[in-house]
Amino acid sequence: MKEPNATRNQFTFSLGTVGRDMLYALVGTFMTFYLTEVLDLPDSTLWGAVTILFIIGMYDAFNDPFMGILVDNTKGRFGKFKPWIAIGAILSAAFTVLFYTDFGFRGTDFLVIFTITYLLWEISYTANDIAFWSMLPSLSLNQKVREKIGATARICANIGMFAAVICTPIFTRAIGYALDQKQMNAAFIFSHFTQSMDETTILTSHNYQIGFFTLAVIISVIMVLGQSITVFGVKEPKKFFKQEENTTIRGMFHAIFKNDQLLVTAVSMVLFMIGYCTTTSFGLYFFKYAFRDEKMYMTFALVLGVSQIGALLIFPFISKLLPRKKMYLLATVLVVAGYIIFFFSPMNMLFIGAAGVLLFIGQAFIQLLMLVFLTDTIEYGQWKLGKRNESVTFSIQPFINKVGAAVARGIVGATVIIAGISSAKAPDDVTPRGLLIMKLAMLILPLISIVIGFIVYQFKYKIDKEFYDRIVIDLKQRGDIGQKEE
Repeated sequence: MKEPNATRNQFTFSLGTVGRDMLYALVGTFMTFYLTEVLDLPDSTLWGAVTILFIIGMYDAFNDPFMGILVDNTKGRFGKFKPWIAIGAILSAAFTVLFYTDFGFRGTDFLVIFTITYLLWEISYTANDIAFWSMLPSLSLNQKVREKIGATARICANIGMFAAVICTPIFTRAIGYALDQKQMNAAFIFSHFTQSMDETTILTSHNYQIGFFTLAVIISVIMVLGQSITVFGVKEPKKFFKQEENTTIRGMFHAIFKNDQLLVTAVSMVLFMIGYCTTTSFGLYFFKYAFRDEKMYMTFALVLGVSQIGALLIFPFISKLLPRKKMYLLATVLVVAGYIIFFFSPMNMLFIGAAGVLLFIGQAFIQLLMLVFLTDTIEYGQWKLGKRNESVTFSIQPFINKVGAAVARGIVGATVIIAGISSAKAPDDVTPRGLLIMKLAMLILPLISIVIGFIVYQFKYKIDKEFYDRIVIDLKQRGDIGQKEE
């Protein structure tokens, strides 16, 4: 089977993920921290904001399949994916900047503006996310090629995500510190990147907020530029798949709920993402209040990033030695070991770093496996139900991510309030009981969720290589794939 522009597509598709994941990390990982530590919202307003984050996140997750219908039914000279990728990238970048713009509202007025901005951000990012990832299955039918493109894309995505995770605390405080000193030249800011992370440095909320706003603008520009590489660089094979009728709402429900392997994948991966997002969202709180050295968060984030990117680099080699089911088992064992060591570790970076390596190597494997599992359910659904619904099927990926992120934000937000972290002015203000509550929410709840997700997959997922190859052969014989390619 000829697959044109494989190398070109691999890199132009993958480079588009860098800015996307930087932007998602800025919103997904740091939003609660921004509300509590930068805007310093009172608990009454914070409870409202946490509730809004959860409700809109869940609403938007369940709205994703309807966006999948729009993408699947889009026809035109630019295809069905690229228009939505472009529109979603521009709008989500704009709303990210608005997210980190302080209009001076507080109380009810703040919650109203916050709700509108977050809802519009979720809708626009969804349009981009579904169109972007549902393009992947159209680039190849070969499982190994998909794994290769997926691995490269996840590597680029993780580079973007960890660049944001590592740089956000440093950059925002450096900008705020420079403003406090009324000096804004680049050399001054750079020289104070490390100094500004000293926990004894007290920034004015206004200048700290400007640091977040500045970073939001920079990351939004990177997002649009990266997505432009994908829009103008990726070349999709044309007329390779059978032209199908538009998908109806009834057809959407049919495509999702009659595809048993898609449902198994969704349940398993929602449980994984709840655990993953919860742990990572607690990172800055843990190092500020439990480890009591906020600067070490960047060191840990670097360990996390190197571990995950290294795991993705070796994934194609390990996949040649082990079938996917055994890879998932190996990854889960690493995750369990990492969580247990982390929970019982003393406040020493040697032990915490070792736990992080095990934890995030395993999680990187699972994230990539999640992507390829979901991709293969498209051909399974086409084979079983007679219709190929890439975007409706792939709307489950942002659904998975958003449910995981929404539940994680709810857990983190409730925990920092209940544990007394949101009202603390210094690490000493948090009691041992509060720290224990945070550790349980950060490490034990995620561990339970991830293990249950693995058990669901282990007993219910059945698309192995042999089964998938039979599916592709049947689809070719039916004339559903392998049309004339231009």
